[in-house]
Amino acid sequence: MTAVQGERVIIVRHAMPKVDPEVPSDRWPLAWDSRVAARLLRLHVSHPAYYVSSTEPKAAQTMQEIAGAQRVVTDADLVEVHRPHVWFSHEEEYHAAALAYAGGVCPEGWEPQSEVVSRFDAAVVRHAAEAAGRGRTLVIGTHGLAPTVWMASRYQLDPDPAGFWSELRFPDVVEIDLRTERVSCLAH
Repeated sequence: MTAVQGERVIIVRHAMPKVDPEVPSDRWPLAWDSRVAARLLRLHVSHPAYYVSSTEPKAAQTMQEIAGAQRVVTDADLVEVHRPHVWFSHEEEYHAAALAYAGGVCPEGWEPQSEVVSRFDAAVVRHAAEAAGRGRTLVIGTHGLAPTVWMASRYQLDPDPAGFWSELRFPDVVEIDLRTERVSCLAH
């Protein structure tokens, strides 16, 4: 794998979206009251920064709340794991499927972990180089599963990838210290 440039990378999991079972999750916008929670994450980000986000509305809107008037670049390689639009009637069903995925099992129809790692890694390397060239910290607005699978491909996650994913909140901030390769959650 190509080295990620810079001293650190900040990964931001989006704030709580406005859930609509009739709409695929990749089109859910940020819930209105979640905008305040997203703005509070500014406290965990060094400004100015280089902001990039998934193209999904909930992630892009979360990142814009953090960035304020600063520009947020979007990149489709930072979207969540592609999966069929299936509404889970109980949150526990989705949680079990996602937990299995983070642990290395790929449910039928879900994007293979290797493909997620490949596209996500390419985006991080590309944007980290741009951020380093500008002397800024890279801040990535994204989701839960895709960055977890990517981080697990490069770094040690505590207690393990599935446990790490299950402890992420809406929203959350994860810092990767590129010098020590240490991954830590900053917002909880």
